[in-house]
Amino acid sequence: MKAGIVGLPNVGKSTLFNCLSNAKAQSANFPFCTIEPNIGVVNVPDARLEKLEELVNPEKVVPATVEIVDIAGLVKGASKGEGLGNQFLGNIRETDAILHVLRCFDNDNIVHVDGSVDPIRDKETIDMELQLKDLETVEKKLDKVKRAAKTGNKEAQKEEAVLLTLKTGLEAGNSIRAIEISKEDRLEYVKPLQFITDKPVMYVCNVDEEAAVTGNAYVTKVKEAVANENAEVVVLAVGTEADITELETYEERQMFLEDLGLDEPGSAKLIRGAYRLLNLETYFTAGVKEVRAWTIPVGATAPQAAGVIHTDFEKGFIRAEVIAYDDYVSYGSEAKVKEAGKMRVEGKEYIVKDGDVMHFRFNV
Repeated sequence: MKAGIVGLPNVGKSTLFNCLSNAKAQSANFPFCTIEPNIGVVNVPDARLEKLEELVNPEKVVPATVEIVDIAGLVKGASKGEGLGNQFLGNIRETDAILHVLRCFDNDNIVHVDGSVDPIRDKETIDMELQLKDLETVEKKLDKVKRAAKTGNKEAQKEEAVLLTLKTGLEAGNSIRAIEISKEDRLEYVKPLQFITDKPVMYVCNVDEEAAVTGNAYVTKVKEAVANENAEVVVLAVGTEADITELETYEERQMFLEDLGLDEPGSAKLIRGAYRLLNLETYFTAGVKEVRAWTIPVGATAPQAAGVIHTDFEKGFIRAEVIAYDDYVSYGSEAKVKEAGKMRVEGKEYIVKDGDVMHFRFNV
């Protein structure tokens, strides 16, 4: 599962990517410095993993990860191939969620592609290009479906009605995710077309250091503009975050954060947000060899969760031994949890809960 960082040129995308992944994507003060999408595998910060490490004292600890893709800056006309438009749109189509970076700071030394700072205009520029590309997809599909609908095919007529609703919504400047369609129709007709504006989105307001804690007037405008989108808004001083990642020790980084009035790096909140955006959650395995966080989609069954470790675990699944995270912490060890009768045995129908500590029995 991948989250793609998008935005206009020079809004801080590559700097943010570098912060998140510590991969050194080229970051420069001119458009299109990121030509190939850079992909970083980012650790998901999780205090529960640290607590399990403290209790188990394993030989190694492996966190959950999420893939972040840094995509070239988009400009007006991208849907028609302007700038790196076609490449941008192809790259973003391959991601599962969007981290939309908006410039919410003034700095005369960093040029803005449109000459002035206006995050709402910037958001609308990108929204419009993505909506135009989705409109193209709808129109192509409609051409095919209309022919079948004219023959009296009931299924085609139903699909045509859904596509016409999408077309009307897109032409009115709405993204697919904001157009009202029944859950069944969305699954049946919308999901298979992989619309760009149907992907979940998080807005990242890139502010200066002074606004890192409280935000600023630009951030307020963004929050008002996206209120009806059911989207998360994260405030991040990307340049400052970049400075923090350059510091050598954990202690130095904590001191820097305290000086700013932050309890953790904003990038940590963003990574966890991206994880939620991708509809992912975590379960743990805990033993002296390894304490590990495993990534599963929300709603995964016990055999599906086992399959993340190895396909044989899913094929030969017998049962799962499950300890709730809170029980593991309050009793302090697996042995004590067992003594207290708090370990559960679950079968194939069990839906894994976020934070479960699990051990699988299987036979292949």
